[in-house]
Amino acid sequence: MEKSDMDAVEQAARWNQLLAAGEERRIFDHLPNHLYFVKNTALELMAANRAFLDRFGLRDVSELIGLTDRDLFPLELAEKYRQDDLRLLESGQPLHGLIELFPNRMGEPEWFITDKVPLRAGSGEIIGLCGVVRSYEGTRIELQPYLDLRGVVEYLKQHYADPISMTDLAGKVGISTRQLERRFRATFNTSPRQFVLKLRILRACEMLAGSKSSVTEIALATGFYDHSAFSRRFRAIMNLTPADYRRRHSRFQA
Repeated sequence: MEKSDMDAVEQAARWNQLLAAGEERRIFDHLPNHLYFVKNTALELMAANRAFLDRFGLRDVSELIGLTDRDLFPLELAEKYRQDDLRLLESGQPLHGLIELFPNRMGEPEWFITDKVPLRAGSGEIIGLCGVVRSYEGTRIELQPYLDLRGVVEYLKQHYADPISMTDLAGKVGISTRQLERRFRATFNTSPRQFVLKLRILRACEMLAGSKSSVTEIALATGFYDHSAFSRRFRAIMNLTPADYRRRHSRFQA
């Protein structure tokens, strides 16, 4: 077997190993407005998520393998993507937050956000790259419910140890307490009170690991009435007592 053939076989073997070990990438099949792709160093597409395949009318990833951007995109867009890819492969540095045009579902250019990172073999050699493309408009729409409740969340972060009035919270966004409960649960999958409780427990974890304050002092500092109530709530969420958590994570252990 000639050297060039051996190199091709070795590269194919590395890619097969890489892709077989990448089952966790299937998570991208369940993320709306996200297109995931993998390319080799020849900038040929090697893998993609379901949304990417659907965007170009492909039924299976086998129809994608070996294609390049020029096979899928207008020439001017394909050349832009190619230059970015070459820059990444040469420098070995990720490219994050690229705002660029990408065809939407109607085939019309629309602004998207792209992140690309190099893929390396076990030896450290760059053997390709992978990237995620997400709709700029789709991302804004996804974030809007969080932005609408930003004032409430910031208030809770700053006043988590204080008594919380749902009426006052609702007033910050100009809605009723019932509307606040409903919108908060739809956005964060929890109630405002449970959100505050988790903030208190999170802060307690930081104090247990990073201070020498007693458990009772930490309980009072994070908004609990006493040691007992704190321990009960802490264990319900962390599945550990505060003392056990401190033993495992304290930075002051000898």
